Amino acid sequence: MSVSAKIRAAIENSSWIRRMFEEGAELKARLGADQVYDFSLGNPHLEPPPGFKEELAAAVAETAPGLHSYMPNAGLVSTREALAGHLRELHGLPFTAQDLVLTCGAAGGLNVILKAILDPGDEVVIFAPFFPEYFFYADNHGGLAVVVETDEAFQPDLARVEAALTPRTRAVLLNSPNNPTGAIYPGAALAELGRLLAEHSRRRGRPVYLVADEPYRRLVYDGAELPSIFAPYDDTILATSFSKDLSIPGERLGYVAVSPRAAGRAEVAGALVLANRILGFVNAPALMQRVVARLAGVSADLAPYAHNRDLLAHVLREAGYDFHLPQGAFYFFPKAPGGDDVAFVQRLKEERILGVPGRGFGRAGYFRLAFCVHPRVIEGAAPGFARAGQAMG
Repeated sequence: MSVSAKIRAAIENSSWIRRMFEEGAELKARLGADQVYDFSLGNPHLEPPPGFKEELAAAVAETAPGLHSYMPNAGLVSTREALAGHLRELHGLPFTAQDLVLTCGAAGGLNVILKAILDPGDEVVIFAPFFPEYFFYADNHGGLAVVVETDEAFQPDLARVEAALTPRTRAVLLNSPNNPTGAIYPGAALAELGRLLAEHSRRRGRPVYLVADEPYRRLVYDGAELPSIFAPYDDTILATSFSKDLSIPGERLGYVAVSPRAAGRAEVAGALVLANRILGFVNAPALMQRVVARLAGVSADLAPYAHNRDLLAHVLREAGYDFHLPQGAFYFFPKAPGGDDVAFVQRLKEERILGVPGRGFGRAGYFRLAFCVHPRVIEGAAPGFARAGQAMG
């Protein structure tokens, strides 16, 4: 056997998202990219804002020595100071540069967090539907992902959360706006979750961390407001990235922020710094750090996503699909006509439409569509959605 048994098993159970993306690549190679309607991957189609390109050009033109050298594992102080200032304005808490660690995207940030806080056998509670890589991230660091179902509207069920908390619970990981559903968790639910975690932490004598995965924070619709994740609970750690709001996912830059109210705040931040190094990240990309330092609070024009959401909602509604209108992010998670999500996604493929079965996100009977695409993809897919829905419904 050329690879470990553990990795072999992981390959066999790997992400449906990538599987469908790869099937789509084969289909595009055979039929032509313009003949395939690909909703499989949350890969932003928007270009970065003009300010990003201007700052990138300026950063490349700088000639001071050491600009591309190693740096503190936490990242450039100037960048962390700029981002801490942004967080102070956004959340009304006294963040400093010492509370932040620059990471290789939000995914790198989540791995840094879990490396820093988990002991072998510790549990990480996640909400279904979920981003499937969470299982791998917990396992990477000796942890176990414990799944808690949300309700029919994809909102947290606090009674189920309370029942899932055990002496081994070390973190509750949430993602709002949510991938794959587009749901936003309201402030009242977060406040109750904070109360549950505070009580559980007090009884067990060690903190349960609320870990927030927030790369979609700025992607909200209809005037929705995303409540501060730091408001309801002291022991909160944020992981986020610039992939979605600046539309630079390939640049792999994000950061982790520890709440200024967290117990052992300095120790937690120090553990994150060490984890960033010993996981082999060492530090986040130097050039991108210098660029985003000047762009705190800036985002691409996200209006096209709102247009796409409304356009795809119209297509799905006309074809008779059952779905919740996403409040944020750039995903629909409709019910699969006929109930079998894998069979339905295969039927969509016959129409040259690529989606992802819901069971890959922990909820069979649904399927995910990423609408961060050109509008012509949605328009071109409309007849196929209608035919597939009629055939399987």
